Amino acid sequence: MTLFVGLDISLKTTSICVVEVDGSVVWEGKAESEPAPLAKALARFQDRIKLVGIEACPLSEWLYGALVENGFETICIETRHAQRFLSSRPNKTDRSDARGIAEMMRLGHFRAVHVKSKASQMLRTTLIARKKFVDHMLAIENTIRGLMKVHGLKLGTVHRSAFAAKVATLLADAEELRMAIEPLLEARNMMRRQMVLLDRQISKMARKDDVCKRLMTISGVGPIISLLFKATIDDPSRFRDSKAVAAHLGLTPRVYQSGEIDRSGHISKCGDKLMRHALFEAANSHLRRSTKWSTLRAWGVKLAKRVGGKKACVAVARKLAVIMHRMWVDETDFRFGQVPAGKPA
Repeated sequence: MTLFVGLDISLKTTSICVVEVDGSVVWEGKAESEPAPLAKALARFQDRIKLVGIEACPLSEWLYGALVENGFETICIETRHAQRFLSSRPNKTDRSDARGIAEMMRLGHFRAVHVKSKASQMLRTTLIARKKFVDHMLAIENTIRGLMKVHGLKLGTVHRSAFAAKVATLLADAEELRMAIEPLLEARNMMRRQMVLLDRQISKMARKDDVCKRLMTISGVGPIISLLFKATIDDPSRFRDSKAVAAHLGLTPRVYQSGEIDRSGHISKCGDKLMRHALFEAANSHLRRSTKWSTLRAWGVKLAKRVGGKKACVAVARKLAVIMHRMWVDETDFRFGQVPAGKPA
């Protein structure tokens, strides 16, 4: 007798539903959202369980790995696809959701999500932590600027390395204001020192990785973007066509077609926001800061004159996603192309 399991995961408890091939419920219950209790709850059915389904959520990668290690064939299903299936039920409860996920496993009506390896998860955690770290540091800097501006002290354009010295100079004759600004400035300086150490470690990681070194041959792609691309894609073989990477990251136009209506809109933005933003920054650097000629840069500059710089950066970012995946699969460096006669290299 083949069984299918649906798990509706929440922070503290997980609702479990076990069904047979004909759809009849064998067992329903709850367990703590921890690997050991879940494995224990399913252990008595282990020999008969064909598939275990869980919806993608913050805990799904962790519990997925634990279930696979315990010998359960587990599928992590796409959130929007699951929501459409489960929304047809009249009542929204954890119990009914678990039953619905079990039915998805039984019918084969699901879209599996790639679960990243532990190494990619850890790398991505580090990069997201760095992003939040930088965001908070910039927020403190902007707060300092705003508070000082109220008292007529204008920082103006100043490099980040000279920020603290400029603030200290302006506060030299403002004793009362110094009491409010100095704690913020000290916190900002401490965060900057830690960011320098973190960036140094990230750079070492990128230089030791063959894939990242290959990706960094592209002008505008540095250690952070190369590591983020590797952590996001994880396994390049899961994409049969490199063009699918751009769609996966939400860099392709959203299309609406119905009858006589057929229009393309802005990019879908349906993928990883952090990776999409990083590719846009890489494209912007490749177009505007890089001085070395390349076929990609020449195409982007020509496109910018026709549609504008922002749209050209998005188009170059889309091409970068495809190129970086192809470089990874083929194990080749970036090809700048042949410089046309009469143009500087």
